[in-house]
Amino acid sequence: MGRTRRSTRGIAQTAFDPRIRLPGSTELTLRRLNPWWHDNSRPIVPHHRRHLVSQIYRQIKNRLAPIVVVRGARQVGKTTAQLQVLDDLLTQGVPGNNIFRVQFDDIQGIQSLEDPVLRLVDWYEMAILGSNLNDAARRGQQTFLFFDEVQNINNWAPQLKTLVDSSTTQVIVTGSSALRIELGRDSLAGRITTIEAGILSLTEIALIRNISIGDPFLPDNGLGVLIQREFWEELKQYGKNRRQARDEVFRMFSERGGYPIAHVRPDVPWPEIADQLNENVIRRVVQHDLRVGARGRKRDAALIEELFRSVCRYAGQAPALHSLAEEIRKRLGASFGDLRVRNYLKFLSDSLLVRTIEPLEQRLKKRRGNIKLCLADHALRASWLQENVPLLRSDQRDPSQSTLAGHIAESICGSMLLTIRGLDLNHLPSGRGQDEIDFILTVGSHRIPVEVKYQARPDPVRDSSALRAFINNRMNNAPLGILVTQEDCDLDFGPQIVAMPLSSLLLLR
Repeated sequence: MGRTRRSTRGIAQTAFDPRIRLPGSTELTLRRLNPWWHDNSRPIVPHHRRHLVSQIYRQIKNRLAPIVVVRGARQVGKTTAQLQVLDDLLTQGVPGNNIFRVQFDDIQGIQSLEDPVLRLVDWYEMAILGSNLNDAARRGQQTFLFFDEVQNINNWAPQLKTLVDSSTTQVIVTGSSALRIELGRDSLAGRITTIEAGILSLTEIALIRNISIGDPFLPDNGLGVLIQREFWEELKQYGKNRRQARDEVFRMFSERGGYPIAHVRPDVPWPEIADQLNENVIRRVVQHDLRVGARGRKRDAALIEELFRSVCRYAGQAPALHSLAEEIRKRLGASFGDLRVRNYLKFLSDSLLVRTIEPLEQRLKKRRGNIKLCLADHALRASWLQENVPLLRSDQRDPSQSTLAGHIAESICGSMLLTIRGLDLNHLPSGRGQDEIDFILTVGSHRIPVEVKYQARPDPVRDSSALRAFINNRMNNAPLGILVTQEDCDLDFGPQIVAMPLSSLLLLR
């Protein structure tokens, strides 16, 4: 009968029990999702590989953890990266039967199965692999299990724990819910490594658009270089040396954001791209992903939509929660408490469309600052509000656009920094003699302040005073500060501050 394993509910399951059967529709769907089982056919995947693909490969090769989790907002390219990794494995000679892919969003009625993740793997071992995963490993055959949106399955983490504790295999998980992935982290302690999948970087947009700009400047293997002034000076020069290509790609990013669909199809006019983002990203999250709460309770879709609209308006800023809630109450003509708005904001953050940055708690025991709001991509703001705000000074028509562009630049900066693996990111509210600092990067015991002054020529004294005050406070252990500007700037800000345009900073990844 073969080996047995314990289910997450303590019920013995038999991997080769011939009674293991799946509903006919489920089996047909699985076979359609895995065409390489039959004739080595495979779906056509884009030729260009995101840096995300190489990050996944590195984790698979190093095998520091049996489960690699790739998390990011909907439509940023997680599934495409998964398929590209899968396609390359087949090209390298991995037998088709050694790869199992499940797209959990596509399988109807799967929740009716008891421990569905384990049940599907049991069926795969019996019906496709022809042996259990451990026997395949003993034969020197690696197996790869690709699970897309598995976090939507009840008790998914305990099931994956049971799976990797009892079987030698590599699991690659993609998901668009930060909350559900985080809830599973404790169960999977020591068995999981996480990769943040953000929107396309400038270097990736350049690759898709056939523009030569080079690789990401920040290596994937460590953050120690971030405390070195030389690293930031080299990044500044790296951007300058590629000024023409950098500015060309940054203009594309300014006009269309960083979602893959906007650059894979540059021939499609922006209004049509905006419609796709609204329909397949924002409304998908608001009306589907976030609509149903715990125990099937319906959430207020109108409140979620209006809150997201407010986040778009306040992108890059840290509004007081009470003020934010009061504005929404007036617009909706409804009555609800601030706590409900806070909870709904957390739901939006969990969807990864909105990125929230907590205030630095250093010396703030009684006073807590507001959360800074950032968007996964400024294109979401442009599509939802139907308002394009140019990031380039030459395209701005009036001072109000310049102010908005500064807030949006801050949102872009925050969202990009959040995708750097292992980096702790906060912002510092003003108070106790310290001016507000837009971002604080924490690397080990060091803190690096970052100020966004989105101007062509910032004032060398006024616009760097907050950075200097933070650096001069020995308790902060700050080796340097970063000033993010709108354009290349050769002004002298002193030996402890490196100034560079946002377009160069974005070349980090």
